[in-house]
Formats: sequence, structure tokens, C-alpha cells
Amino acid sequence: MKREAVNKNAIKEVETVLNYLADIEGKHILTGQHTQTMEQPELCRIREITGKYPALCGFELLSYSPNIRLETADEACLKEVRENEGTLQKAWEWAGRGGLVTFTWHWFSPLGGRDKSFYSRNTEFDANKALVKGTKEHTAFLHDLDAMAELLRPFCEKHVPVLWRPFHEAEGDWFWWGAFGADTARELYRFMFRYYTQKHSLNNLIWVWNSPVPAGYVGDEYCDIISRDMYPPAHAHSDFRKAYLELFRVTGEQKGRAIAETGIIPDADWLERYHTKWLWYMTWSGDFARTQKWNSDAALRKLYAHPYAVTLEELPGLY
Repeated sequence: MKREAVNKNAIKEVETVLNYLADIEGKHILTGQHTQTMEQPELCRIREITGKYPALCGFELLSYSPNIRLETADEACLKEVRENEGTLQKAWEWAGRGGLVTFTWHWFSPLGGRDKSFYSRNTEFDANKALVKGTKEHTAFLHDLDAMAELLRPFCEKHVPVLWRPFHEAEGDWFWWGAFGADTARELYRFMFRYYTQKHSLNNLIWVWNSPVPAGYVGDEYCDIISRDMYPPAHAHSDFRKAYLELFRVTGEQKGRAIAETGIIPDADWLERYHTKWLWYMTWSGDFARTQKWNSDAALRKLYAHPYAVTLEELPGLY
């Protein structure tokens, strides 16, 4: 099943990636790994254990948020921001190797806030007012959107397609964009889509919606792929079929499905046997990827050696 980009002005590389994903659906899964630091120890472990790299690498944009209030931040916040600084350089290096790029933005609230203000508990930012022209919240919202657009623009100019997953985990209230309910999260995403495609012409973005519930779904005309985050028990490798089927409550076959975050890697034997058609998975950073607490060396080695799994070395030239 071929899928056209929801952005009708998308560059040809976006179409190439979407067609490739459609071609492998149900036949292969892309290996993926999130990283947050310049050292990228997660990739180092994968390489050491398997001799390979993932096809997809995730990069964190939290330190690129314009409204980080370092003067009032606690040590945990300062450490996370400092370790994340400069990591767009790593994204460029990854793109230079032909790997697929996805971005996660733990967006510090555009106005006010303290410490890690992407968490709703650390900010009084009103996401409803961010959608109302003339409010200080809307002005701050646009300011941050413009700032991030300038960071994304060079990827567009170089024709690097990006799997773009804004307002992730929109079903929850733990981030400021979800704190006012599903409808508000949906409208924030729709606003960004229009703003980035129409005003900023960021035509290299592949739009990924990230929520497993029907409430607040942005609509098929606003996303190329739907995804969900999940953190099963340690070493509970499977095809995660129940989680896959639950996404059909959101929309039908017209959208491919991905595991945008997971603590546990899937089992390729199960994926192949039960024909569970995840497009990719992306293991989260930290202990999920750096130690054997959640995923053993043996499980990692098995997955990366499996013919069902696509690694960087097996990824065709997509851009």
C-alpha cells in the first residue's frame, strides 16, 4: 500500500521514505534507538554487542527550547540540559551516514515555568491560551515555533527527511501540551502543522502523531504515521500485538504504525510469525539501552542478526 504525504508540498525524499516504509510493512521492522548526549553511549553498546547500528536514530531537542530558565533550575534540570547541548551536530552526522532521523522535543513551556517545565507540574502555562491570538501565551508559543523552525530549516534545505513527532504522549496530562485535555493537544498539533507547512515551508517533515487513544486524534489529513509509546516489564519481548491492534481504534489501514518509544525491544520471531506490522521501534535512552537491566545482550544480538530487522547497514539510500 503506497501512502502519499499529508503535506502536498513535501519534498521527494519524504515520498521516498513513505514508500519505503509502505514496502517493508509486515515484512521488516526498522531498528531504532533514542539518544540524548554527544557521547551517545546507547549506540556504542549496540555496536559493541551486535557489530551494527540501528536504521533509525532519535535525537532530543530539549536543550534547544528558547525558554529554559537556568537561573532557577535544579541540578537535575541543569545536568539534562547541559548533556543535551550541541546534539544537533550528531543528527547531522547521522544524516551524513544515510540513517533515518527522528526528533523528540521535550519543550520547556514557552512562558514561565521552573526546572523541567515541559512537565505540567512545573509550569502554569495555559495551552488553551496559546491558541488564542493576542494573548501573551500565543506570542510566546509563536516565538518558540519560529525558533525551532530555524533549527529545522537547514535539514529541509539539504533535503534530509525527518520523522517529526511533536506533542508526544498527547493522551496524558504530564506534559503541558496535554494538561488541558485531548482536544487542546490536538489543536496545538494542527496549528503547528499549518504553521510549519504554510508559513515556514518545512516540507521535509514526516508528521508522526503519538497517542494510542481515539480522543483528540488529529485526523488523517494531519499525520503520515501514528505511533505510541510503551514500557513493558523488563525482558518481556514479544510482538506487542495487543498494543498494535489498539491503534486501529484511532484510525484504519491508511496509516502505518510505529513504536515511537519503548523500554523493551521486540522479538522479531514473534513479529514475523504473527504478522504484526510495526514500521519501527525506538528504544529509549539511559538504562533501557545502556545496561542489561531491561534488554539483555543476547536479546539485542538476536534482534540485530534477524533477517526481519533492518539495520543502518541494510538501509537503502533514501536521500
